[in-house]
Amino acid sequence: MSEELPLLIEQHKKDIWEWKQKESQWIRDKNLLEGNKRIVEELSTKVVEVGKINIEHQRLNGRLQTRVTELEEDNKKLAKQVEDLENERKFGDGTF
Repeated sequence: MSEELPLLIEQHKKDIWEWKQKESQWIRDKNLLEGNKRIVEELSTKVVEVGKINIEHQRLNGRLQTRVTELEEDNKKLAKQVEDLENERKFGDGTF
């Protein structure tokens, strides 16, 4: 029995060291997981914010497109009016 005791103590020390290594790895993994979780939460918040910005930009772009279309139509009307005035002038003074 006295011969086995040092062997048992040595084995117990090895077991304790292995468990401490496993615990240390578990703590590192836990810290990494918590850090990654925070990053995911921050990115999720940013995705929501970007989504809201995107919706607002789409709304504004729609308004801008409507306004551009209105201005293009106005421009065509004005160009037609200018053309008509030039034609009146040409035909009004006898020039062709």
